[in-house]
Amino acid sequence: MMQGRSYVAGLLTGVVVTGAVALVGMNVTAAPEHAADAVAPVTMIAPAGQAGGKMPEPAVKVLLENAQVRVREVTFAPGSGDTHTHPWAHVGVILTKGSLAFADAGKAEETVAFEAGSVGFREAKVTHLARNPGTAPMKVIEVEVK
Repeated sequence: MMQGRSYVAGLLTGVVVTGAVALVGMNVTAAPEHAADAVAPVTMIAPAGQAGGKMPEPAVKVLLENAQVRVREVTFAPGSGDTHTHPWAHVGVILTKGSLAFADAGKAEETVAFEAGSVGFREAKVTHLARNPGTAPMKVIEVEVK
């Protein structure tokens, strides 16, 4: 039974990611008229070790939202990032080559190099730091499954 659920979850995620990438490729954006009222916020927590100044936050744009998913385009300018908690599990699709540094709550930061087209998954309600340590912007599509 559990394998069947995992298969269905993986299939659903693949369909959602494929649709999101197609939407971005066509520059189609769709959000409900009152999207701000329906959006569960991403909880922001001040980055650890941030002495004196605040790290610039990534630019976030909601591309699509309905009762099942929220699709966001996140652009990490060089040096930008934040510590946050996603309300839902999500798949991230990397659109630009580069590196992102990640640190789950209470763990050491790890820098990961990405190629355009790389894909990753993160469970819901996990607090982590994500920042761009590089010199070029990083663009990611996040498909959050509600």
